[in-house]
Amino acid sequence: MEISPKRTLNFDDTEIAFRSKSNAELNAAYLLFKVISSNFLTKVGPPITNFFLNVGLPIQPAIKATIFKQFCGGETIAECEATIAQLANANVGTILDYSVEGEEKEEVFDFTCEEIIRTILRAAGDPRIPITVFKVTGIARFALLEKLDAKQALSPAETAEFERVKARCEKICRTAYEKDVPVMVDAEESWIQETIDELAIDMMRLFNKEKVIIYNTYQLYRHDKLADLKADHLIAREMGYLLGVKLVRGAYMEKERKRAEERGYQSPIQPDKKATDQDYNAGLNYCITNIKEIGLVCGTHNEDSCRLLAQLLDQHNIAHNHPHVYFSQLLGMSDNLSFNLSDAKYNVVKYVPYGPIKAVMPYLFRRAQENTSVAGQTSRELNLILKEKKRRRL
Repeated sequence: MEISPKRTLNFDDTEIAFRSKSNAELNAAYLLFKVISSNFLTKVGPPITNFFLNVGLPIQPAIKATIFKQFCGGETIAECEATIAQLANANVGTILDYSVEGEEKEEVFDFTCEEIIRTILRAAGDPRIPITVFKVTGIARFALLEKLDAKQALSPAETAEFERVKARCEKICRTAYEKDVPVMVDAEESWIQETIDELAIDMMRLFNKEKVIIYNTYQLYRHDKLADLKADHLIAREMGYLLGVKLVRGAYMEKERKRAEERGYQSPIQPDKKATDQDYNAGLNYCITNIKEIGLVCGTHNEDSCRLLAQLLDQHNIAHNHPHVYFSQLLGMSDNLSFNLSDAKYNVVKYVPYGPIKAVMPYLFRRAQENTSVAGQTSRELNLILKEKKRRRL
């Protein structure tokens, strides 16, 4: 692998960021982010939309043509093909993410397990889909995971239920191993995370002996997760397997703080954004320092962290396309990061959520709310689109 030439990243280069978008797509994105920028609409939109969907009003075509098109690849794997091809034209990989949430039935867990396996089979042999992903709550009942985390005794029926969860998890990870397709285990709420961590570590111990196939996710807005990352690395080294690490800041901050306050325990969330940023960047540094033993997916929309990771690779004389390092963003967001990084020959992947429109609405609402709650996110997206519109004289 050749060492890549050093170059200054310019995340304001909108010609590269929006090269794949037609004028019509750029205008549509501008209108959508204008709507999302309204806190009022973001708050009242979800209940109104859910009501319309539940009473059978024909609003799905409108949803599919707007917010769904911006943030999702399609309703099925096959419908994601156009997005996969469009991203690949700019050397950006796809992570197929089956984003159906909130189901609690065994038959749904079995179906979701098989659908995740279908994403792995679709990715096998296709370099355009270099990584896959799943959520444990897609294949397990939330209350069961909560009981396990709380160290409560399980009934015989619950014990059997958890054995089925472990079997689903191993079936997914074994398929990933056999097909040589890495798979990430997403992080979730802190009160079920210990069980998820244990499942992910068990899978790494089985399948990460020769290369990084299984990744666990570390949410660095938690004040304990940098220490966990370092401890997990030492355990992996001692036991002779490679550690797969996806670093994110986190996605459940308001829910975490509210629950901690209501139940009278210390919040697991960092005291402020500065502390989160410090731990996130320390996590990047730790992973790059130990790059031979750690595979890293840097999941972030933060420009400073992207720039830092790029600088760390250059400082350590690590090739931009090293197989142990990926940058990752969500489809429809932060194209200025994804496409400028890929243009500089870094490994970049986009999460491409898919699923039936009604089933992925919780995901879409979260994306809209995230854009309004993350300071400056929506205005940043709007300003970049405006800059490109001006450059194209639209």
